[in-house]
Amino acid sequence: MKSPDRLLIVDDVPDNLFLVRTILEEEGYEIIAASNGHEALKIIESEPIDLVLLDVMMPLMDGYEVTRRIRAMKDLPFIPILLITAYDRANAVKGLDLGADEFIRKPIEADELLARVRSLLRLKHSIAERDRIDRQRQDFVSRLTHDLRTPLVAADRMLGLLQDGVLGEISPQIGEALTIMGRSNRNLLEMVNKLLDVYRYESGSKTINLQPLNLQELLEQVVEELKPIAISKNLELIAELNQTATVKGDRLELLRVFNNLIGNALKFTEVGKVHVSLKLAQNEAHQSEAIIAIADTGAGIPIDEQPFLFQRFRQGNHQKQGSGLGLYLSHYIISAHDGKILVKSPNLDTQQGSTFFVHLPII
Repeated sequence: MKSPDRLLIVDDVPDNLFLVRTILEEEGYEIIAASNGHEALKIIESEPIDLVLLDVMMPLMDGYEVTRRIRAMKDLPFIPILLITAYDRANAVKGLDLGADEFIRKPIEADELLARVRSLLRLKHSIAERDRIDRQRQDFVSRLTHDLRTPLVAADRMLGLLQDGVLGEISPQIGEALTIMGRSNRNLLEMVNKLLDVYRYESGSKTINLQPLNLQELLEQVVEELKPIAISKNLELIAELNQTATVKGDRLELLRVFNNLIGNALKFTEVGKVHVSLKLAQNEAHQSEAIIAIADTGAGIPIDEQPFLFQRFRQGNHQKQGSGLGLYLSHYIISAHDGKILVKSPNLDTQQGSTFFVHLPII
């Protein structure tokens, strides 16, 4: 049997408390009463509340301040706030701007009070249900992707053994087939790993290990590792990394971002070059930051696709394969480092291609 909704009534006038309590208890609600804002905030912090009925005019801390403080509790589940006021509409608007959800004027009529309470409780329960379904979805995908990794890793190792001839000699035709199977398996494993990290970031369960990093050395490592791809496509991979910058970051996560961005630039460029640069600058808040620019001479990104570029599962109208998760995940990683990632296309220097900018604060 569902337990009754728990309503917190906050009013410094005992007669008002008694009146509202009587009306609501007759409807079967569980009532908790507080005579001032400080007491109300302690109750909200210590036990679950489904709805707050809050008098605006109270000594020490008025209803506006209580509303503001409740909405400032970021870890608190959504609690509707019904303001009770004897003042005009302007005062009610002030409360709504601070985060209240509805208001009712004195003298209170029982039917109107009950209707507003029912309406706000429906809102509360619909939001709670949405959040519950979202948590279940994230948990399901997280478990699914985690479970998928085990057979994919095992298959990758087995294919490697077969290709190395550990289990017996293989013909060239079988070797070619195993190579294709291995590539497809690794692509799928990479997609699963990205999807798992996406949901970890979205759920807030992803932890990053922030340490001082030499950004110049990290970028040089990525460029050196990706040079064979550039050579195989007859592209120039140019690195202008003359500045030294130290940032506070997770080395593996930042390597993932720049491998993705520079790798994408090489992937989508058929003729010309990819240029990677590192510069130091001051942002709008006059704080020092490193700006990494990755410019290519590829086909560029259509204007109508650019607003959706960092959304998950969004791929451009190109023929290249991909999960549509790389840029979405890169955006999350850079945001976790208090930075930002931007794109300009076409490239201002070549009138074609794209330039991705990564801004990271310097320590």
